[in-house]
Amino acid sequence: MKNSTKILISIGIIIIIFLFWFVATYNSLIKINEAVKEKWAQVENQYQRRADLIPNLIETVKGARDFEAETQTQIAQLRTQATTIKQTVEKGNLNPQQLNEIDAQMNSVLRGINIVVEAYPNLKATENFLALQSQLEGTENRISTERMQYNEAIKEYNVKIKRIPSKWVANFLGYEEKEFFESKEGAEEPPNVNF
Repeated sequence: MKNSTKILISIGIIIIIFLFWFVATYNSLIKINEAVKEKWAQVENQYQRRADLIPNLIETVKGARDFEAETQTQIAQLRTQATTIKQTVEKGNLNPQQLNEIDAQMNSVLRGINIVVEAYPNLKATENFLALQSQLEGTENRISTERMQYNEAIKEYNVKIKRIPSKWVANFLGYEEKEFFESKEGAEEPPNVNF
């Protein structure tokens, strides 16, 4: 073979090797860039979960709390009525009309107590608050994990586009450094949950 043919074959092999390297680097940049997008989508997914879940949990806990407060108020009123009736009976000197009134009041008190016990025998507001607290903690942990994974994907991406020789391909194709997730100003303050 002639020297010129050998040189052309060598140049052709070098060009083919360069093209394979360029394509492989390009494909890896696409893969890493898509991983970054996917990780951010997961962060947004957890934000949406929080936005959907927390207000509903708070309303549920408020409803249970209000029901229990109402139930406890009713029980206190019924106890007061029962005590009043008992004191009236203990005083004696009752005429038949007063006895009928006391009997009606006593039946009312007993019916009220029975309804309260049947409607909600076990008060659970504390359990609801604990469940809400657990859900809040779990949700924030999920968000934190997704943010961490997003930042890890950003790190991998940024390292890839800064390292030589992939830096040359990244610059040629217009890939730029991405920003890490940073909390907003004032995010160090805990959120206020009002009941």
